[in-house]
Amino acid sequence: MIEDAPMTAQDALVALMIAVSVSDQDIRTSELIKINNAVNHLPIFAEYDEERLPRMSELIFDLLEQEDGLDALFGLIRDALPEKLFETAYALSCDVAAADGRIEGPEARMLEEIRLELDIDRLHAAAIERGARARHMTL
Repeated sequence: MIEDAPMTAQDALVALMIAVSVSDQDIRTSELIKINNAVNHLPIFAEYDEERLPRMSELIFDLLEQEDGLDALFGLIRDALPEKLFETAYALSCDVAAADGRIEGPEARMLEEIRLELDIDRLHAAAIERGARARHMTL
């Protein structure tokens, strides 16, 4: 993390959003804007130090290059993220995935992994996913 500082709950949220964005190996501008807007405007990030963003990006890139990197990432997430923020984490992840207008392939699989790791009830997950699709609909 940052100078051996532990991952914060906000770091965990950012890390998941970045992981979703890079999961298809095509980081879209719309996804980066979505992450930036979330960090700049959502109450959960009110006290977040944006200087941590590049470090979180480096961490995700480093972890996802490793064979068991996804498991390691989820271990860090579980250690840093309180259970009351699991649905928030999933919602933010869905918003990033939907930012480019579609959720498919590796992004869909990453969302499924996140849902399973955070033990998000399937009905709740469907509602969160539908909300993300509705917010990112185009004409």
